[in-house]
Amino acid sequence: MAVSILAIRIWAVGSWEESLTLSLSSIQRSRSLHEQIYETLRSSILSGEIPSGSRLIETQLSEQLQVSRTPIREAIRQLQRETLVTTDPQGNLRVAKVSAADAEQLYDCRIALEQLAIESACRHASPDQLRELEAIVVQAEQLAAQPQHSAQMLDLDYRFHRTIAESSGNGWLVFLLEQVFNQMTLLRVQTTRQNPSVLEIRVEHRQVYEAIAQQNAEVAIAAMREHLEASRQRVIEQVKIDVGKEG
Repeated sequence: MAVSILAIRIWAVGSWEESLTLSLSSIQRSRSLHEQIYETLRSSILSGEIPSGSRLIETQLSEQLQVSRTPIREAIRQLQRETLVTTDPQGNLRVAKVSAADAEQLYDCRIALEQLAIESACRHASPDQLRELEAIVVQAEQLAAQPQHSAQMLDLDYRFHRTIAESSGNGWLVFLLEQVFNQMTLLRVQTTRQNPSVLEIRVEHRQVYEAIAQQNAEVAIAAMREHLEASRQRVIEQVKIDVGKEG
C-alpha cells in the first residue's frame, strides 16, 4: 500500500491560517494505529510544521486521516503526557506554547543535568564519539554561512548535546535529558521562527568540544554552563518579545 499524503488543516490562533501536509505511512501491522498517528503529529509539532499555539480538532484530524477518533484521541493523550499538547481555558486542545517562566525552569534543569553529563563525558567519551562531536561542530560552522538554516541548525544542536549525554555512559542521564530536550525543541522552534539568530551556537559548541577532547572537565563544565546561560538569555529575550507582540 502506497504512502498516503493527507492535508490536515490546523486552526491556528483563531483563524484558518494555513494548510499543513502531514505524511501518514500505510498501516503497519506491527505497530498500532494510534502509535503511528502519535509519531506523525509529534514530528510535525517538534519540527514546527504545526506551530505552537495551534488548535487541534479531533473530528477534523479523524476526517482528514480517514480513521476513527479513538486512535486520534489516544495519540493526543500521549502528546499531553509529554506536555506537547495542552488544554486552553476554553477546553480546546492546542500545541503547547512555552512561557518565559517555563523556559527559565527548563534551563535550570538542563544546566544541572548537562554539567553532570559533560563531566562524565570528559572521562568516558570514546574516539568515535569525539569524532562525531567534532563533525557536528564543523557542520554547524559551515551551515552558518547559508540562508534559511534554522531547522538544520536545530538538529545539529540537538545531536551535539545528545552525543555528549551518550558519551557520559549514564543511561539514566540520557533518559532524563531527553525529556528536557523535547520541551527545549518546542521552545527553540517557537523562538527561531521569529529570530534565527537565537541559534548562534558555533563558537560556544567548539569551546565545549575542545575541552572534552582535552579531557579538561573543569574547563568543559565552565564552557557548557556559559553556553547554556547565553542560550537562556537569547531564548527568553525572544519569548518576551513574542509575548509583547501578541499583547
